[in-house]
This record gives sequence, C-alpha cells and structure tokens, in this order.
Amino acid sequence: MAFNGTGIPVIDEIGERLGLSPDFVCREFPLNPARSVYCIYLASVVSAEQINEFIITPIVQLSQYKESPEDPMSLLKTMIPHAPLSELDDASDGVRLLLEGHCLLLSSFDTPILSYELTNGEHRSVSEPTTEASIRGPREGFVEDVSRNVALIRKRLKSERLIFEELIIGTETKTKVYLTYVANIAPPQVVDEFRKRLNAIHADSILESSYIEEWIQDTAVSPFPQLIATERPDSVVAQLLEGQVVVLTDGTPIALLGPVTFFQFFNSPEDYYQRADIATLSRWLRLLAFILSIFVPSLYISVVSYHPELLPNSLLISLAAQREEVPFPAFIEAGIMIVTFEILREAGLRMPRIAGQSISIVGALVLGEAAVEAGLVSAAMVIVVSLTAISNFVSPIYGFGIAQRIVQYGFMILSGLMGLFGLMCGVFLVLVHLASLRSFGVKYLTPVAPLNLSRWQDTLVRVPRYMMKRYSNRRLHNK
Repeated sequence: MAFNGTGIPVIDEIGERLGLSPDFVCREFPLNPARSVYCIYLASVVSAEQINEFIITPIVQLSQYKESPEDPMSLLKTMIPHAPLSELDDASDGVRLLLEGHCLLLSSFDTPILSYELTNGEHRSVSEPTTEASIRGPREGFVEDVSRNVALIRKRLKSERLIFEELIIGTETKTKVYLTYVANIAPPQVVDEFRKRLNAIHADSILESSYIEEWIQDTAVSPFPQLIATERPDSVVAQLLEGQVVVLTDGTPIALLGPVTFFQFFNSPEDYYQRADIATLSRWLRLLAFILSIFVPSLYISVVSYHPELLPNSLLISLAAQREEVPFPAFIEAGIMIVTFEILREAGLRMPRIAGQSISIVGALVLGEAAVEAGLVSAAMVIVVSLTAISNFVSPIYGFGIAQRIVQYGFMILSGLMGLFGLMCGVFLVLVHLASLRSFGVKYLTPVAPLNLSRWQDTLVRVPRYMMKRYSNRRLHNK
C-alpha cells in the first residue's frame, strides 16, 4: 500500500523513497492534539519483538502522562533501554539506516531523528566449514553475517592492534566490507594498497567476496589465484599474525587473504595442528599431486603419440594392444575422458546432495568400463584420467585446484601438437608467468625466486615449532 504522507517533510521524503514497499511501517503515537511521536522501520529487517518491547512500550507509557512533556524526545532517550546510535536530520541517512535494520524515532516538532539498531536475529548458526574439512583443529566456520565473523576473529585474537576498517561498497547493495589487519605487523604499504584498490571499486552491487576479488587482484589474465579464499577463522587469525591483510564481506562466509605466494597454496591450517614431520609429509604429497595432475595426461599423450621409443618394450606392447581397436589418437581419447569427467564433476555438484555423490561415482565407473569395452578409449587412459582427477582434489584451496585443471588442459593441447617439445615449451611459459606474477607487490614465487632461505622453514618443509622464527610479510615484502 502506498505511503499517504504525514505533513512532516523529513518523514514524507523518507516515505516517498520507501512508501511503495509493503514492509515499510510508519506508526504515529499522539501525545496530545498538537504533538505526536513517529516510529518508522522496515518490518522485514527488524525484530518485531524488540520493537514492541523497547520502542513501542516506552512511547505508550509516555502518551499516558497527564501532562505532555515539552521535550518528548529527550525523555524517550531516558526511557528506552538502548542508547540511540545516532541523531540525524537528513532523509538520505534515514533511508540508509532503515535498510540496515534501524528503527527511527522523531517528533512532529523536533528535527533530530533518533536511530536504534534492532536488526532481526535471523541468521545461520556457526557450523563446520564445508569446503575446508579438518580432522584436527577448530570446527567453526564463518557465516554470512559479517558482525559474527568479526566476533569469531576477536575471540581468537584479543589484541588492541587488531584493526577493522569499515567500507561501504556498491551503489545499490551498499555492502559492508571490513579491511582487517594487525597494526605494526602488516606492512603499511600493503595495507595502503588494499585500501586504495577497495576505494577504487565502482560497482552497483557486491553480493559475494568474489566480486571484490576480481576488482582488486593484480591481473585478471592469470589462472592462478592471487588471493586465498577461506571460511576458517583460525586460518584468518594465523595469517593476520603473519602480516597478511584480510577482507571480510557481509553476506558471504568467504574471507579473502593477501598477499599470497605460490607455495602457500600447498599449506593447510591442519599442518599447524599436527607434528612437524607429518605436516611436511602432507605438503610433499600435495606437491606430488600437483605435479601428477598437470603432467600425467600430457606425458601420456606425448609418449604414445610422438615418443614411443621412451617406453620399455613390454609396456609398449601392452599399450599398443590396448589401443589397437581405439579409433582416436591419444589427444582426442584424453579429451573425451577429461570432458566426460568434468561433466560428471559438475553433475555431482549441482544434483541433490543425497543422490549427487552416488550417481557421480556410479556414472564414472559405468561410463569408464563401457567406454573401454566399446573400444572408444583404452584402459590405460582410464587409469591416467582417474589418477589426474583424484590428484586435482588434493589441493587444500579449491581455487588453486581449478588453476591446476586449466594448466593441465594447456599442457595437453601443446603435447598433442608438438609432443615433449610442446610440453617443455608450456612448462617454460608457466614458469615465466609465475616469476612475473605478483600479489600486492609480493613476488609469487617467493621464497624460491628470489631465493630467501630463511623462509624455507615453513614452505615445503615445516620445522618444529620451537625452531621456527616468525617472519611476517613485512619482511617478505621488503626482500
């Protein structure tokens, strides 16, 4: 129902902007024939119980006074248990506060508007992260409410040097974004660069942290992520203490960490909850899985198509027998299997959770066996694709796993065109790209290029904690 107006300019201006909304409420409480108090709010974003208990009840009590007070707003300040967050007399600020879950109080004669935050409590409870499973360690994950995410960080990092800078980004969504860092640990030049890039964002909507990631990353033409996306508060706190900067976005449980290096994507938060030798072994396994995922299909294509003399005679005879009835070259054969597996992967993600996993597994087994029996692919190719697919899932950071697949496809194409020579050209191009890539001024291949042996204590090897010296990103950035 349209807003009819009250005759008070500020209220009417707010009503003109929000009056067509069905959840816009403007309640009038007469104190005497000449004076009224108005309560304005959006019913969909405030708590009705708190409105009735903390706002409406004191106003009703005030209206029952025998003599109307000369300054009802000052008296209401003392009667309402919550202190007003702000006093304003601008309709634009009033509209913004209403959309954020505030209740506005004003008198028919007083221009200042009292604002009380009474946001409803509908939000997802803190639960275990779904994308970063852990055997040992905290099980709490971020939620969509940025205020609760701030509380999860403060619970673990009780430091007066922990800074949260609030920014409002998005002309339409007006999304709260917090730039988070620890003063005197995070490099000032990195913090300034984050702040500069966030302030330079000109967008009408910010619905998820990926929107911000695309705006502030150093380059958009690289398959490798330049920020770490995580929903684990313990991981965020650990990186804050190492000098990294965190971006928290309202409406998403995913936080962004930066600057990052290539070798950080092989580290898992669980590495710091295990013994040093176990953590080191896990990192080597992740590196081995990375190498297998990007090289195994391309090596198979190169050797089978261009360099069969590199294989032992017994293995060569076995592969030749398997491929005798396959009508496609190795590159096409690998492409068919990789595309089929990608379709099964996407189907498993989009299908209902109850049936998705079982159908994807059964589909992979049935299709693989049927393809071999039909002579479309060889059994060796099924093994190669299966090993590659499993290795892709070893990466603890989902975005880095996607980068592995993109590099893998590029190496397969080069191997199909030029054999091992094409594969070596691809390796050279990737190394050059990684060496030239930066994340907020930090070189991507640090501490390998440039070489910094002092930081190898927590790269592919994690030394015992009592032997570890802390080297923050302040020192990393200055190297």
